[in-house]
Amino acid sequence: MPVAEPASNRLSARVRTETRQDHEAAQGSGFLDALAAGRLPLAAYADLAAQHFVVYDTLERAGREMVGDPVAGDFVRPQLDRVPALAADLGYLVGPDWPDRIAPVPATVEYRERLRAVAFDRAPAFLAHHYTRYLGDLSGGQFLGPAIAGSYRLNGAGHRFFVFEGIRPSAFRAAYRDMLDRISWRRAEEDAFVAEVSEAYRLNIAMLSELTERWDGGRA
Repeated sequence: MPVAEPASNRLSARVRTETRQDHEAAQGSGFLDALAAGRLPLAAYADLAAQHFVVYDTLERAGREMVGDPVAGDFVRPQLDRVPALAADLGYLVGPDWPDRIAPVPATVEYRERLRAVAFDRAPAFLAHHYTRYLGDLSGGQFLGPAIAGSYRLNGAGHRFFVFEGIRPSAFRAAYRDMLDRISWRRAEEDAFVAEVSEAYRLNIAMLSELTERWDGGRA
C-alpha cells in the first residue's frame, strides 16, 4: 500500500503556510473595511469595481490562452469568470458609458502588466494569480460582498461580482486545493508558483493602498 504524502508537503498546504503573512496583510485592508462599514461614498466602491475589471479582464484573457495547457487548463472554469459580472456592476454603478469613465490607478497598471508578462504562457504563474483571486473571492469575498450590499442597499444589481452562480464556495475551495495537490510539478515549478502567489498578494495590496489614499482612508 502506498504511503500517503504528509499533509504539510502538499502544495495547497505549502502555499498557505509560506504566504500566510502576505494573505493576512491583504486581508487587513482599511479600504475594504471602510467599504464594508459603509464609511465611503458609493463612488469608492465603483472605483474598486473598475480596478477589478482591469485585473480580471487580463486574467481571464490569459485563461483563454491557457485553457489548452495540460495543468492550468483544468482550472479554467467559465463559471468563475468575473468580467461579465463586473461589466454589469459598472453599468449600474457608473452608467452605460462606464468603459469611457473608468481608469486604472498606477498600482493596477503594474498588476495588469505583471499578468501580461507571466500569466499567458507560464502555468505556475497563471495558477498563482488564478488561485489568489478566485479562492479569495470564494472565501473572504463571500463575507465582504453581503456587507457591502447591506451598507449601500444594493439588491442584486451592483454587487454581482461577489455572486458565483452554481458554485458552493466551501466545496469548490476544497476541490480546488485537491487539484493543486495532484499536480506533478518539479520543485522549481512549485517554488515559482508559491513566489508568484506572494507577488499577487503584493500587487493586490498596492492596488488597495492606492485606493485608500485616493479615498482618504474612509474620510472622503
